[in-house]
Amino acid sequence: SVRRDQKAGGKIMKQITNIVLSGVGGQGILLASKLVSEAALLEGYDVKANEVHGMAQRGGSVIGQIRFGKKVFSPLVKLGSAHILLAMEIIESIRYAPYLSPTGLALVNTQRVIPTTVSSGQAEYPADPEGLVKQTFPRFQMADCLAIAKEAGDTRCTNTVMVGWLSNHLPFSAESWQKVLEQCIKPKFISMNLKAFALGRKIS
Repeated sequence: SVRRDQKAGGKIMKQITNIVLSGVGGQGILLASKLVSEAALLEGYDVKANEVHGMAQRGGSVIGQIRFGKKVFSPLVKLGSAHILLAMEIIESIRYAPYLSPTGLALVNTQRVIPTTVSSGQAEYPADPEGLVKQTFPRFQMADCLAIAKEAGDTRCTNTVMVGWLSNHLPFSAESWQKVLEQCIKPKFISMNLKAFALGRKIS
C-alpha cells in the first residue's frame, strides 16, 4: 500500500514510488530505465524494474516500469498507481495515461514520431497532441527535449535530457546520478550526456 503523497522539499517521500516510461523503439527507454534503477539502488532502495517491452523495431510503442522503496515485491505498476509518467513521445503519453494516478505527474516530451501505420495511411496522427495532453492530465509538464538534446550536442541524448528532468522529482543525490551516468554510458559519450542531464535538470 502506498501512503498518500507526502512531500519534503518537493521530493517524493513514499513507501513505494512507481514510475512508468513510455515512448517508441529507438528512443533509448532501456538506457533511461537503467539509469533510474541504478540510481535508486545506489541510494539504498529496493528496486524492481520490469523489462522494457513492446515493439522492438524502431517506431513501435514501448513501455518500461520501475518501482523503488524500502521493500518492493513486484515490478508491475498497476493501472492508476504511477506517481510519474515519463513520456518520450507525445502521443505515447496519451496511450499510457491510464497508468498514472489521479494525483500523478506526466513529464511529456513534445517530440512527434510518426508511426508506420500513419505513414502508410492506415491510421491518422492526432492533429493537436499538445491539446490532448492538456485535456488528459491534471498535472503535467511539457518540454521539447529533442531541441535540448541538440543543444547538448546530439539528439540521441534526448533520453538523458529526460532523465535529468525526471531527477528533479526523485529523492536521489547529484552524486548518485553522476556515478550512474559514468557507469552506464560509454566513456566517449560521457561529457555529452552529462551536459544533456544537466540541461534536463533545468527544465521547470
